[in-house]
Amino acid sequence: MKNNLRKRILVTGGAGFLGSHLCERLINDGHEVLCADNFYTGRKHNLSALFSNPLFELLRHDVTFPLYVEVDEIYNLACPASPVHYQFDPVQTTKTSVHGAINMLGLAKRIKAKIFQASTSEVYGDPEVHPQTESYWGRVNPVGIRSCYDEGKRCAETLFFDYFRQHDMRIKVARIFNTYGPRMHPNDGRVVSNFVVQALKGDPITLFGDGSQTRSFCYVDDLIEGFVRIMDSPDEITGPINLGNPSEFTIRELAEKVIDITGSRSPMIYKPLPSDDPLQRKPDISFAQKALNWTPNIQLDEGLKRTICYFEELLGQNAT
Repeated sequence: MKNNLRKRILVTGGAGFLGSHLCERLINDGHEVLCADNFYTGRKHNLSALFSNPLFELLRHDVTFPLYVEVDEIYNLACPASPVHYQFDPVQTTKTSVHGAINMLGLAKRIKAKIFQASTSEVYGDPEVHPQTESYWGRVNPVGIRSCYDEGKRCAETLFFDYFRQHDMRIKVARIFNTYGPRMHPNDGRVVSNFVVQALKGDPITLFGDGSQTRSFCYVDDLIEGFVRIMDSPDEITGPINLGNPSEFTIRELAEKVIDITGSRSPMIYKPLPSDDPLQRKPDISFAQKALNWTPNIQLDEGLKRTICYFEELLGQNAT
């Protein structure tokens, strides 16, 4: 990349699962990256390959407080994204989504930067429409145990579009569906990491409900490609725009695939379905395909193999 095309880019939550992959992608594209993270769920180890790179800078910062830096673009990914982590301190989760959005939008307004919001398929709640299109307003419980995350992200979207309308800002909003891959936190409670870790350890694989609820799993590299394409798209493409893999699987099918690939003898056990856990989740990605020419390429079997290799190495390191 020529120097005159190099951008200075802020990634909040950059030490997390998605954030670290995004930082790496942006560095590889030749940009300067300022990663801001308070390390609540993010880990420095996720960024270890970047520490010696002169284009990379790491800042310990909590987005619920203002940040004063000079950058060309902002990717706002800061927020715990798994139920285990976002329900641990639900008040702080809401503050991270809402105050964090206000602070990052304020920064973008001051420095005239383009800004990206990592929203979520959880804004659709337990949907009555399947698959979910961006025009669907959702069915969210505003007072449930997941509300801190669901409603926090919905409010963040509101703020982004109000800043867009009121201040003519350049915004991009992506609704992320279930994503998996290397650098997932082994204890984050997400279904892919749970199943892989349990299978590798030979522990029982825990399914909630009867395992018939469905999810659509997008490999992290495909998702990050979508992020970059949204940010590089014309200003009139604001979103919200669904990013995910529309291939739909039951949770039981996922468990069976993990057992097969790992060669595990782990039995499957069943527990009650958590409160407000959606029974179906599948993105309609027609908008992303048309506006961004984006379609995920990595299918579940290949993505699971790469993810399992990562966790085999991680668990091996922890055992020594």
